[in-house]
Amino acid sequence: MNIKVNDNVLVLTGKYKGKQGKVLATSPKNETVVVEGVNLVHKHRKARKTNETSRIVTEESPIHVSNVEIVCDKCGKPTRVGHMEVDGKKVRVCKKCNAVLDKAYVKKSKSAPVEKETEAPKKRTRKRSQKTEDKETTAE
Repeated sequence: MNIKVNDNVLVLTGKYKGKQGKVLATSPKNETVVVEGVNLVHKHRKARKTNETSRIVTEESPIHVSNVEIVCDKCGKPTRVGHMEVDGKKVRVCKKCNAVLDKAYVKKSKSAPVEKETEAPKKRTRKRSQKTEDKETTAE
């Protein structure tokens, strides 16, 4: 399955056709995704405890993967997903503009390794001995 959590997708068919949203959850076994603000259903929740009240809850229901398409961050168009090997890693790529769709990979490649100066560890002092000295001076 080419769609992952936090991808921006466009709904292609159904009641919510043309709506964009962020993927909240994926289920590769069932080939479904849950998209924010899409395929809303009402569920009746019964009160389980004495201080709770029964209510009707609106939540997103899963839709099939074939009904959504990823929206590329760079070109802003809905696109199919291609795969390419970059620096020995297989990454997802936009078929229209060849931009990398994997956000974690993009962040790693942009940040250059920064060399940190190694500092000597600070010398530890015992706080207990300082407190006893303070008490002795105040008691006198």
